[in-house]
Amino acid sequence: MWQDVKLLNTVANTLFAVLLLLLLASGVWWLIQRPMFTLKVIRIEPVQQEELRHVNTLTIRDGAIPRIKGNFFTTNLDSVRTAFEAVPWVSKASVQREWPNKLIVTLEEHTALGTWGEQGRLLSVKGDVFSANLAEAEEDADLIAFDGPDGSEKEVLARYQDLKSWFSRISLAPDAVQYSNRYAWSVKLNNGMRVELGREQTSTTLKERVDRLLTVYPQLVASLQESIESVDMRYPNGLALKSSQSFGTKGKRKPEVSAKSKSL
Repeated sequence: MWQDVKLLNTVANTLFAVLLLLLLASGVWWLIQRPMFTLKVIRIEPVQQEELRHVNTLTIRDGAIPRIKGNFFTTNLDSVRTAFEAVPWVSKASVQREWPNKLIVTLEEHTALGTWGEQGRLLSVKGDVFSANLAEAEEDADLIAFDGPDGSEKEVLARYQDLKSWFSRISLAPDAVQYSNRYAWSVKLNNGMRVELGREQTSTTLKERVDRLLTVYPQLVASLQESIESVDMRYPNGLALKSSQSFGTKGKRKPEVSAKSKSL
């Protein structure tokens, strides 16, 4: 081997190349650790220049900044994005570097449409469940009460949009939409009336039941002359309703009235 000049030159060149790479890597590592690349600015921008209503400096400082590690070169942008998306009210975050020591974070906030379940969670207009200050959400708008099995959020939101459109024909709107564990639907309207719609046997079942109710609703209101507490539309060819009459002259409340229509 030692007499093989060609082999010795090859080994020497290889060792030299390895040494050169190590020196180069060490130099790069030394360079990127310089103080000038320490993150000094994290600029927060809203999506499409929209104002951030709920995300503020305090929530970012407490919830995201402590989780950011590294400098301009070494920080993991996916980890930074995850840290910001864990901040209350943040729906989506995107992160990019700006030379030599800045991060630009673009944030999109949730827009709350209603509450979800009984655990104080919120449902966004996009059908995402998130946790945030309920009082802040209530300041923005009247919240719809949604409920359903885990994973059904977007289905419930889509059905809410349908119900809102259907009941607008009689100038009513949903205040609450519930999808039970047995896959049955019910809606409470903004006049206090609850409507039991049951399961969707076909893709048109709920629409047909709502249409039947809308057809007779004016006559029900006119004939009863009292508020309707609930209507059960699960009957094939009819409905059952419960209404509460107003107080009598002696201050005693009249009994609840139940009625069932067989032909609609």
